[in-house]
Amino acid sequence: MDIIKSIEHEQMKNKIPELRVGNTVKVHVRVKEGNRERIQVFEGIIIKKQGGGVNATFTVRKTSYGVGVEKTFLVHSPAVEKVEVTRVGKARRAKLYYLRDRLGKSAKTKEMVGARIETNEITIKEDLVEEPVAEEVVAEAAVETAAEEPKAE
Repeated sequence: MDIIKSIEHEQMKNKIPELRVGNTVKVHVRVKEGNRERIQVFEGIIIKKQGGGVNATFTVRKTSYGVGVEKTFLVHSPAVEKVEVTRVGKARRAKLYYLRDRLGKSAKTKEMVGARIETNEITIKEDLVEEPVAEEVVAEAAVETAAEEPKAE
């Protein structure tokens, strides 16, 4: 084994779930803001996989407040804490770029019947605390303000 391959092998993670195009995943990413770190969760559909080895990437797409958001992650990145497969989707294409033109329910993939979700997860650090994503905080605040307002009789 030459030197470059041995260094790449050291950098690769061992426990990675089977990432397939069409699957719905939750990607837990370590975000550094100033002097503190937190975990941010990005949930969406994998629309493409690219590369191999230590340079392998996957792109996840979700719709947030009516705007499509895509993020590309390195599979073996130290910033990616954990990847959870929440739903196994059925896709007959390698790249699901056509989902960019769709809205609502049509932007989802069909679920594979009888598919098993593997529990192999990427986990490195357990001491970081997960914080809710901004859109979840806004939704919770709206519910709280609605509950506080007295009803007119």
